[in-house]
Amino acid sequence: MTKPPRVTPRTLKGFRDWPPESMIPRERLIDTARRVYRSYGYCPIDTPALEYLDILSGTGSEETDRQLYKFQDHGGRWVGMRFDLTVPLARFAAQHVDRLGTPLKRYHIATVWRGENTQRGRYREFMQCDFDTIGTRSTAADVETVLVIHDLMREIGFSEFTIRLNNRMVLSGMLERLGLADRSTAVLRALDKLGKIGPDAVAEEMVSTAGATAEQARGVLRLSEITGGNDEVLRKVETLVAGSETGRAGAAKLREVIEGATAAGVSSDRLRLDLSIARGLDYYTGSVFETFLDALPDIGSVCSGGRYDNLAAMFTARELPGVGASLGLDRLLAAMEELGMVERVATPAPVFIPFFDKDRLHDYLRLAAALRAAGIGVELFPDPKRLGQQLKYADRRGFRVALIAGEDEFAKGVCQVKNLQTGGKQDVPLVDNAADVVEAVKKIL
Repeated sequence: MTKPPRVTPRTLKGFRDWPPESMIPRERLIDTARRVYRSYGYCPIDTPALEYLDILSGTGSEETDRQLYKFQDHGGRWVGMRFDLTVPLARFAAQHVDRLGTPLKRYHIATVWRGENTQRGRYREFMQCDFDTIGTRSTAADVETVLVIHDLMREIGFSEFTIRLNNRMVLSGMLERLGLADRSTAVLRALDKLGKIGPDAVAEEMVSTAGATAEQARGVLRLSEITGGNDEVLRKVETLVAGSETGRAGAAKLREVIEGATAAGVSSDRLRLDLSIARGLDYYTGSVFETFLDALPDIGSVCSGGRYDNLAAMFTARELPGVGASLGLDRLLAAMEELGMVERVATPAPVFIPFFDKDRLHDYLRLAAALRAAGIGVELFPDPKRLGQQLKYADRRGFRVALIAGEDEFAKGVCQVKNLQTGGKQDVPLVDNAADVVEAVKKIL
């Protein structure tokens, strides 16, 4: 029989494998996000990776349309792979809201795909951790979005971060005054690139793509030059949008969100007004949020979102306004690795039991079962190899404790509990279903 040709193992450009030492901290972030979302009453949902193409097309931006993975399936239907979790949410809400009711508070942690150029911390396949509230225009929901982002960042382990806040209505009001209201989509897409390409390139794009004059482009960019405390910036905003009802309403919303978040305990050094924040997706209509790490701002926003009051209109005549944000899991993990915040371990179990007395397998199994019954993760090595080999394996995987028992230890009725991080060890009696061993391990962990 002819052997098939050997295929070189490789991954697609823009995609990556996740070995245990990377996947374990990734899952910890997911667990943290899930815990914070649930604490605010958000419920989990899931949707298919594939949607009908007309569900996804034209809902994000021209850029996301270009980046969309799309193809014809075996039935001849045109389908696309979701590029975010917000558009599938709008479709989901339109289908199910009559049964679920409003406000619908959901979180969704899943993979999305965009055929974009890869960059630091960003791949063509990545995971988003979204939370949204559907069915209310209340500013309370916008405030809660800030609070969730704030709590999420703290629970992950960050103390120095900044949530930057703006409102698309303020931007729209400014564009009205500058005579650019009919070209707002192209102008805001350009403004969203300010942090990536700089003001000169943004101004050029506004002129070439949006048809703005050089003076109009400079007028838009003056927004990014407004600095100061939140109260000072708000006063300047209210002056800039005077005469625009849309802009005035946006400024009032900004004040409400800031005052609400402050009342709930968010300090002014963590929530800052930034009039250059636009968010590039076309469906945003009100508050917009981006979150930056003070120690690594150039990696980009790690938790972003905003209010979208019209997104579900393409699916239903019922009004389904929404607001929410998304944790950029993979980008945040890349930042944490750069900042030395990721513990390099390749095992989720903290305890290792070497198997080096081949006649004592059942005793090892009973010891492992006793620790698992106490809620402690344990890995038992499967082969009776030399102890030194097994301890090298344990060190490479990152275990914290080893429970060592050979012929001599079993004869004495003890188990050696070894702290693999400090090298300290002690003999502990193997009695009463290993209760003393369990306590010794807990003290180390």
